[in-house]
Amino acid sequence: MNCKLLTLSLIFSLCGGVVFAEDDLTASDPTASEPSTSGFGVFRSRKFINLTLGIEHDEKLPPIPADVEFKGDFRRLVTASFAKELNVIRFTPNHEGFATLTIHDKRNGRIVVEYRIDIKKSKLDKVVREMRALLGDVEGINIKIVNNKVVVDGQILLPKDLARIYNVVQQFGDQASSLVTLSPLAQKKIAEFIARDINNPEIEVRAVNDKIILQGMAANEEEKIRAEIIAKTYLPDIVVEAAEEKGVIKKRKPANDGVINLIQIKEAAAKPPAKMIQMVVHYVELNKDYSKAFKFQFTPELSDQSQMTVSGGGNSPGGILTSLTSTVSNLLPKLNWAKQHGHARILQSTSLIVEDGKKGEIKQVTNQPYAVIGQNGTQGTAFAEVGIVSAITPTLTGEKSGSVQMVMSFKVSSMIGATSTGAPITSSNEMSSSVVVRDRQSAAVGGLIRSSSNTGYNRPSGQKNPIISLYASKEFSKDQSQFVVFVTPVVKTSASTGSEQIKKKFRLRE
Repeated sequence: MNCKLLTLSLIFSLCGGVVFAEDDLTASDPTASEPSTSGFGVFRSRKFINLTLGIEHDEKLPPIPADVEFKGDFRRLVTASFAKELNVIRFTPNHEGFATLTIHDKRNGRIVVEYRIDIKKSKLDKVVREMRALLGDVEGINIKIVNNKVVVDGQILLPKDLARIYNVVQQFGDQASSLVTLSPLAQKKIAEFIARDINNPEIEVRAVNDKIILQGMAANEEEKIRAEIIAKTYLPDIVVEAAEEKGVIKKRKPANDGVINLIQIKEAAAKPPAKMIQMVVHYVELNKDYSKAFKFQFTPELSDQSQMTVSGGGNSPGGILTSLTSTVSNLLPKLNWAKQHGHARILQSTSLIVEDGKKGEIKQVTNQPYAVIGQNGTQGTAFAEVGIVSAITPTLTGEKSGSVQMVMSFKVSSMIGATSTGAPITSSNEMSSSVVVRDRQSAAVGGLIRSSSNTGYNRPSGQKNPIISLYASKEFSKDQSQFVVFVTPVVKTSASTGSEQIKKKFRLRE
């Protein structure tokens, strides 16, 4: 419970519970000038207090005994209220004049403190009341009359309050002046707000001579710049004092807009070793061919083989001999029927371990030799490469997601025939793509499908002069091929992961 101010006319104190009889408040001897000595030490016997009529005044008492009494003729001019817990007397002047207040030790009756109170009437009373009405909500200021002028004195926390005090004082012209300054606690509070907003225990914020100093360690350059921006946001407006404005004092301008950034950047920690990614690639090729042929042929032919021979001489009689001969061919009908099915599946698997973000390449090619004729008829040998070439660049998209982005290119070439000179005829297919696949999941990243069919009707073999021509034939063939590439990424912490299982499988020992 706070101690309430009590008027001495009631002679009661709630804080200390001390009651004084009204008869004890008699005027003391005005000629007493000796200092009083008690168990609390020696105190000044007299103190002069100048009061202005209508303006209250708080007086701080020196240490006094617990049991005291108040005497003097002060009651006719002033009302006094005593707060024992705060050890403060509040004087409220009522009339002009001169009065005395003495505080006595009840144990020995000696004077502890003596006050000579001089009350005068001033035309500035109205100014004081109006200024208190306008500035009553501003904490830390005191309004009083000094040297025939109303003076506003004290220290405040906010620059906006200082601007308000200045505007109020200007309204009264030469009758009022301001001595209010910013409290050093304001900068300290601002520094605390800046440190709380930066929210980094490794960065220290200090207020020194109207400047904010940032010290400590930041993780990176972005964090250092962010701390400086926050500090500049909290800086108050610059207050130009009267002495500085008139040139009496020349202050140094704050460096860096009042914020001195001494934050250092931490050295980046060594990056962990890159993860290894195993790329398992399956090449699947499926070939299907089907052919069906039917042919019926009955085309007998008659061939003339007549000849004439002349003979003479010897023991044989001579003369001309003539023979007539003819041959019938393809007399019997011919029936041919054939049906063929062919299936083939070729599967190739490759595995490659690549560092995260690096390019890996696998070649599976065969060199097909063939003869060539060079300059000056020199015979030589050349080679045609056929096979599979794969290039993959895997990149982890995130530790938590477990996804791998793969930039891939494939080239598949095969030999489909040969020229009349023996040079191979090759077919080549290329593909490039970029996909994102989760760890240990497969994706079909490319495929090639070929399909061809051929049908022929009634194609006789070409007899010259058939007697009868009965011929019917039909040929049908169909070829299909499909090529698909499957890719499966497997994220590994080290390239040696899984080597022990392989050693056990093949019974390898170091």
